[in-house]
Amino acid sequence: MTGCASPGCTGELAAEDAFCPLCGQPAERAPVNAARRAARRRAQQGTAPQGTVQHGTAAYPAPSPEGAAPSEDTARQAPSWDRTAPGATRSSVPLDWTAQADGDGSGRSGGIPNARSGEDTRAQLFPATATSATAPPRRTSPPVERDGGQARRPTWDDDSGATGAWPADEAPDSAATGAWSSDSAATGAWSPDAGRDSGATGAWSPDAGPDSGATGAWAPEADRDSGATRARPPRFDDDPDSADSGGTRAQAPTWDDDDSGPATAEGTVPDTAGRPGGTAAWPATWGRSVRGSRDSKSRSGSRSRTGSAGSGSSSGRTRRGSTRSAAPRGRLGAGLVEVPPVPYRDPKQAVLVNPEVPEAKRFCSACGKEVGRTRSGRPGLVEGFCTHCGHGYSFAPKLARGELLHGQYEVLGCLAHGGLGWIYLAADTAVSNRWVVLKGLLDSGDADAKAAAVAERRFLAEVEHPTIVKIHNFVRHTDRRTGDPTDYIVMEYVGGTTVKDLINDRSGALPVERAIAYALEVLPALGYLHGVGLLYCDFKPDNVIQTEEQLKLIDLGAVRRADDRTSPIYGTVGYQAPEIGKRGPSVASDLYTVGRALALMCFRFDFRGKHLKSLPDSAEQPLLAEHDSLRRFLLRACDPDPDRRFASAGEMAEQLTGVLREVLSAQDGRQRPGLSRQFTPERRAFGCGGELDRGEAALGLAVPQVDLGDPAAGLLATTTGEPSEVVRILRRAPEVTLEVRLRVVRALLDSDLPAQALAELDALDRLADDDPAAPASDDWRPDWYRGLIALAGGRVAAARELFDGIGDVLPGEAAPKLAAAVCAEAAGEHRAAAELYRVVWRTDHAHTAAAFGLARALLACDDDRDGAVEVLHTVPDTSRHHVAARVSAVHVLAMGGIADVLRAGSLLEPLALDAGRRAELTAELLAAALAVPAEDRRVSARLLGCAVTDKGLRLGLERSYRLLARLADTPEERIALVDRANAVRPRTLV
Repeated sequence: MTGCASPGCTGELAAEDAFCPLCGQPAERAPVNAARRAARRRAQQGTAPQGTVQHGTAAYPAPSPEGAAPSEDTARQAPSWDRTAPGATRSSVPLDWTAQADGDGSGRSGGIPNARSGEDTRAQLFPATATSATAPPRRTSPPVERDGGQARRPTWDDDSGATGAWPADEAPDSAATGAWSSDSAATGAWSPDAGRDSGATGAWSPDAGPDSGATGAWAPEADRDSGATRARPPRFDDDPDSADSGGTRAQAPTWDDDDSGPATAEGTVPDTAGRPGGTAAWPATWGRSVRGSRDSKSRSGSRSRTGSAGSGSSSGRTRRGSTRSAAPRGRLGAGLVEVPPVPYRDPKQAVLVNPEVPEAKRFCSACGKEVGRTRSGRPGLVEGFCTHCGHGYSFAPKLARGELLHGQYEVLGCLAHGGLGWIYLAADTAVSNRWVVLKGLLDSGDADAKAAAVAERRFLAEVEHPTIVKIHNFVRHTDRRTGDPTDYIVMEYVGGTTVKDLINDRSGALPVERAIAYALEVLPALGYLHGVGLLYCDFKPDNVIQTEEQLKLIDLGAVRRADDRTSPIYGTVGYQAPEIGKRGPSVASDLYTVGRALALMCFRFDFRGKHLKSLPDSAEQPLLAEHDSLRRFLLRACDPDPDRRFASAGEMAEQLTGVLREVLSAQDGRQRPGLSRQFTPERRAFGCGGELDRGEAALGLAVPQVDLGDPAAGLLATTTGEPSEVVRILRRAPEVTLEVRLRVVRALLDSDLPAQALAELDALDRLADDDPAAPASDDWRPDWYRGLIALAGGRVAAARELFDGIGDVLPGEAAPKLAAAVCAEAAGEHRAAAELYRVVWRTDHAHTAAAFGLARALLACDDDRDGAVEVLHTVPDTSRHHVAARVSAVHVLAMGGIADVLRAGSLLEPLALDAGRRAELTAELLAAALAVPAEDRRVSARLLGCAVTDKGLRLGLERSYRLLARLADTPEERIALVDRANAVRPRTLV
């Protein structure tokens, strides 16, 4: 290492450095002398040379001699106040170090502005020789006795460990047991500046009036032992003399903005005589406040826990008297998924204690090289210059605690840092001290980042959606160190947990149904942005927060207009679509990020390495093998070709909802039916009689719904009749649209004219080849009809391929799965057919063909009669195929032993059947029982009124055959049945 030769610079240069990291000048090396080493050592060890004041680990410049102003360098060196410094306990944090002329003209300088009011306090001057700074003097007030109430303020003891001690400066980090401070964890702890989120059990709002209606309401001066819990704050009435001020409303206290004198109590306590319900008195007006709100800390934007006692209402969001022992649970994902709520997070607890950007995330905004890294064992610089290109950088927060923006937003600290800027928590002093979030730039030297912030300001003004964070304001603030103006976005505070943190809390993955529900909640927000011509560009779990039972999309810094081809593109590696570099962002690229994020929520995989542009296969991820529809959905959402992805967020949500229904039904076996917007219901039942008929199945399967946006949709809605008549009418349609052509294909197929139907589809293909923009060029519906034609014609493999392809496009639909199952069964692939039939039937019992198909497949695979009968029993009583399902179950059981035959008889008896059908089934069961060896029929039970003996069964069978003979339609059938009756009758002696 060598030293920088620039005058006054103490930076060190590595061999590869082209620029000094400290001063940014081109590298000119000089020997590192002893004085430079000493300066660096003092900076590292926290000891300051003469002329500075050490405060903790940072040095303040000493006050300049009287009559002299500090140098520019001195005025810029003020670090953040270190609360842990010796003697600095519970001190207000200085906002800045500035040179100010004394009001009396003495010329003294170096005053530290008061942290709360911003007033220059002349007594707060550090001695030039100090090595351990002490806190500035604090104003105190003696205990105040109240004549108009029953409580008094406790003694202000700064460092007392006594219960109930009240620090004079209302420090949030009070160490006193039971201290009355805003962040105290003590049960029932309270202070006048405590927010509604203090976390104290039974904590009461400081602005609660004595007439809140709660016995022992906790006013700021209320006795700690008053016993009040969960009292409701009243509404405020600024006019105590009006008719509305009595009984249940009380006047809020007023605050003195003049902090020039000691903090003494002024005014009188409102008279509580004659006002029912109140037992605690209001405090009098006193000083030590900033803009009428700092000491009260009544945040209407914060959360207050309220009970049933009291009257009035709170101006903030509240939880009203619930005594449920279990945590409330909300439903997301189209109301299908019960999701545990995430507790609202106290904003003050979310503030970072030591806000800094990790070294691993520090990169030069100009050349992309690493900056601010550890060198020779010394921590990297938070602010400096890139050693490769000389570009300046700064990763330090620009706003300090207590700083006021726009005369309205008081900064409380940093919440987080992201790709485009620091995020700060602030209080909106103009709107009931509600919590807000300020977002600024991470690196003010980054021109692209500045442009992105300006763009975000422009776009967000147009955004209004319940799932997108609300924007309150846009303000400009001058950087206290550099004097440069910086724009800030003022957003609502969303107190919750990011989905990324929820994933990490569960060891890297969420339950699949919960992950899908989160994606379904976000897709409408993206669809809204797309609808107003905006692209989100950087969706990921980090940018979604769950607060209680609601999701919010945050960090809109990468938002851009869909037609913008010049602005910088922001995204995250592992989520960003592969075509971004060539084609730029689009709706398809936004939906790609949703697919990637959903995959990452469901299971862990190397999404930034091995699978940067791909997804794991089913062998690598068992979840994808378990839920094939989810696998198909993710493959389409993350298809490398953007033209093959979902066309819109609405279409994506529709299919994902279907996938969710399947996943949930697979988990608990309960059906979750849904109305398809892509297919009609099954046109007719098929496969109910036992064997599968391919032609019957082709005519019974669902067909695509008519596109209501088609010009001929009205004509098609009124065109009914025989298929040949439908074809004749549509041939003369005034406009031959895609829907007209598809309806002609369907009518030809119903007329058993597959060759002509296929010719119509070929004509559609030729139109698509001639005009790639033709409606049929990327439409799956012609392939559906081709599949039906192939199935009816016996080309099962071709039909299966077509239906599988449509299943890839529509992974949440049942119709393609049912059609593929029919093809698998026709091809003899009974196990594959059983799985497809099971998925369809388990999810929606409206597809009764799936129940019959599953029963057939179970019998063909494993001769599983019990399983087949169980499936047939799930056909609901309300279905018109209920009786057919029970009859099929009778047929299945008739193939078993005597126990199965007896069970079949008990199923048959209550069925409402005509005489002929009942006689047929009775004959079938009696014949099956008679076929069982006599030694296996030794049971006392009766079958359909017949003894289970050779004689009893033969007599019953004879009666059934003779009844069928009387009902026969032809003489030939009658003769055959009489012969059967004679053959089976038992032998008797005449």
